[in-house]
Amino acid sequence: MTQEDMNSPSEIRVFSLNCWGLKFLAKYRHERLSEIGNQIAAISPPPEIVGLQECWTQQDYLAIRENTEHILPYGKFYHSGIFGGGLAILSKWPIEESSMWRYPLNGRPTAFFRGDWFVGKGVACARIRFGKRKKDVAEVFCTHLHAPYEAEPNDSYICHRTAQAWEIAKLMRGAAERGHLVIGLGDFNMIPLSLAHRIIEAHTPCRDVWRLFHPDSSIGAAKDPVEKKRGRPMPTAEHNIRENGATCDSALNTWRWNESHRKRLEKGEDVVIEPVVEDPRAKRLDYIFFSSGEHSPAAATKSNGRIQPQADTWALQDVKVGMTMRHPELKCSLSDHFSVEATLVRSPDPVDYSRPSSSSVDFDSDARSTTSLLPPAIYDEILAMITKYTAREYRQRRLRLTHFGAQLALTIACLIGVWWVPHNFVAFILMLVSSLGLAAGVIDGLIGGLFVGSELRALREFDWEIRNARAKAVEEKSTGDMKTGVAADDKLNGE
Repeated sequence: MTQEDMNSPSEIRVFSLNCWGLKFLAKYRHERLSEIGNQIAAISPPPEIVGLQECWTQQDYLAIRENTEHILPYGKFYHSGIFGGGLAILSKWPIEESSMWRYPLNGRPTAFFRGDWFVGKGVACARIRFGKRKKDVAEVFCTHLHAPYEAEPNDSYICHRTAQAWEIAKLMRGAAERGHLVIGLGDFNMIPLSLAHRIIEAHTPCRDVWRLFHPDSSIGAAKDPVEKKRGRPMPTAEHNIRENGATCDSALNTWRWNESHRKRLEKGEDVVIEPVVEDPRAKRLDYIFFSSGEHSPAAATKSNGRIQPQADTWALQDVKVGMTMRHPELKCSLSDHFSVEATLVRSPDPVDYSRPSSSSVDFDSDARSTTSLLPPAIYDEILAMITKYTAREYRQRRLRLTHFGAQLALTIACLIGVWWVPHNFVAFILMLVSSLGLAAGVIDGLIGGLFVGSELRALREFDWEIRNARAKAVEEKSTGDMKTGVAADDKLNGE
């Protein structure tokens, strides 16, 4: 073993948390995020790579940096959109390169009350050098996908979130093809084995770390139809955290409590919820994906103890939900999400986890295939989604441009009418109405002509890529069927 090999770390601890740091909206924002920094620094052993989401202000980022700089001396706060993307990456090792990849499909400016478009959501990318060898590189991708505002499949933004999963999958696949350790983390706003989840696992060698250790974990909240079909008993809050990896809507998170409990907290009472309470709403929205180069990840046996660096592949040693503690003074949860924490180790004996365990959720075998492609039927589902959303956008553009034309005609009519009205106050009303109407019409015209046009072009690109992937999937399936047929013929001939 060379000196460079000895200087290369044998394990990497990864941490991801949605901080809920919305400026002006998130309660006790600065106090909570400062304490998040304290708690990250208190983790033992400390994390080496940290990804944060909804860390919207540089003030909060700097507060976290100040509290963690002794263990995470390198960091990057990512700037994006009008209000910022809320993403940050902290590291024990130098960040050699960094970029912010904006998602082409990313919400709508008309939904200003939701804000996804205004923050410019995307992928914070960091290339981290963790050793002296040329291959000691981790490519980290931190993201926050578009939020679901309605239940699937009625979510009007499902096309956006699916396209975003496709984009980050391309980035992670490219990093894996370069032979680097790939770490994708963040708030993906998706449930396990959803369409977006399957896209990431099918189109990259990366795997969801939680399902590597907990392949039979829940695929949604206990109250969701998809989870009810499994016929599992109602989970407790403790079970959801320990076995299902629930990071959001937990009964133990104070920001999900009912109003009476929250009022008691605000009065200074230390309200305690027992971990055995039923927890029907908790679900897993936060993830860590990883792969060791182009190969599927391995899983190390916990009883092996510390694994010495003997190979260039990485394995998953441990994964857990963290940051479940409360603020020491405010007694509230540190965020409306809990963290995901994983430990990766160098593995001398990689185990191929490219196929899910037989105890996985009983989807059809095609849907659970982890070749580099999904079944053609899944691509057909995505194409139907694109077609439906594209038709919606064409209607939107037509309506908005029609509104602009109508307002322009109304403004001209009002200006002409000013010449004929007998009183000044009537002329003033006509000018006011025409001016306000024209302003609204111009905004609609700009949205219909520019934004919707841009979105339609992004949809065409997405459509082409899905059709291209589908053609490859059909070809792969045909080749596989032919090989199966030949093998069957050979067996019959042999008999």
